[in-house]
Amino acid sequence: MNGFLKLLAPDLSKNFPRSPRETLGGYVIAGRTLDKCRAVLAGTANEYHYDCPLDRQFFDFSRIDAKAFKEMVAKGATDAEVAVWIAEHSQIKEAAEVVAWNNKLRSTRPCDMPIDIQVFLEDYIQKYVPRNRPVYVWFDVYDLEEERI
Repeated sequence: MNGFLKLLAPDLSKNFPRSPRETLGGYVIAGRTLDKCRAVLAGTANEYHYDCPLDRQFFDFSRIDAKAFKEMVAKGATDAEVAVWIAEHSQIKEAAEVVAWNNKLRSTRPCDMPIDIQVFLEDYIQKYVPRNRPVYVWFDVYDLEEERI
């Protein structure tokens, strides 16, 4: 394993990945995806998974290949280098499209999601989100569970 990657990889048994709200290369979710990818490569992912349904939102929209992303990350790329790589490999070239997509995801409510995800979240929220903390949008689930809000 690349020594620099080991330094960059978060230990997700001790810390949480970034909020899905944080941007990398202009995209929400991308920084969190990077954190999980590095942790998987370094063996410090704990319960987190790379290329999960949340990561797929980023990969499907940008049309970036998850395997190619992982191969690039494995070389020990910094956040800045990953951001440049994303810009080069994303099929979305109009900033307005990215902004609109980011805002759509930031405001997606659980009731706006496909029914299978709604069913999953119904139990997940009960189990992992602190009681009496309302979930207004999908990203709240992560930020409440991981104690950012």
